[in-house]
Amino acid sequence: MVIGVLDIQGSVVEHVAALEKLGLDVVRVKHPEDLEEIKGLIIPGGESTTIGKLLRRFGLREAILKRVDEGMAIWGTCAGAILLAKKIVGSQQADGLELMNIAVERNAYGRQLDSFETPLEFAGDSVPAVFIRAPKIVSVGDNVKILAIYKNDIVAAREGKLLATTFHPELSEDLRVHRYFVGVCR
Repeated sequence: MVIGVLDIQGSVVEHVAALEKLGLDVVRVKHPEDLEEIKGLIIPGGESTTIGKLLRRFGLREAILKRVDEGMAIWGTCAGAILLAKKIVGSQQADGLELMNIAVERNAYGRQLDSFETPLEFAGDSVPAVFIRAPKIVSVGDNVKILAIYKNDIVAAREGKLLATTFHPELSEDLRVHRYFVGVCR
């Protein structure tokens, strides 16, 4: 199975390394044609406004939407979760994909200095979760399954082949969330 990692900004190297540890072939997605052979795409953490603008500039936004219509899975981590959301609370949209029936609030846990790591129950497993200027999911629509909660805040959800985590699994050595996404792609 081939998984793509959006390679225009953010924690690309860490996601690539995690996927390679799982024995997967990885494509670094920089151009629309890079999407052709992949089963799933990871949109890494970074700066959501910047990533959204670059998606449009490089012609990736429309190409990603087309591939999702064809069945490609997407996992957005942190900024990627913001880009997947249909609604951003208290802020303008981020030139996002607006695919997932969730509303998110940016920087819900404070600034960079307020970053933290905590164990988290994710889809029945305890995983380490790294939160860096993390958003939170403030509401979910129909057909969205909540996968993880931190102090009453939704921090992971799934809608069909769309997965959003507001934390960074790629910044730990634990591969369970990446393994979960591979299952979404199947």
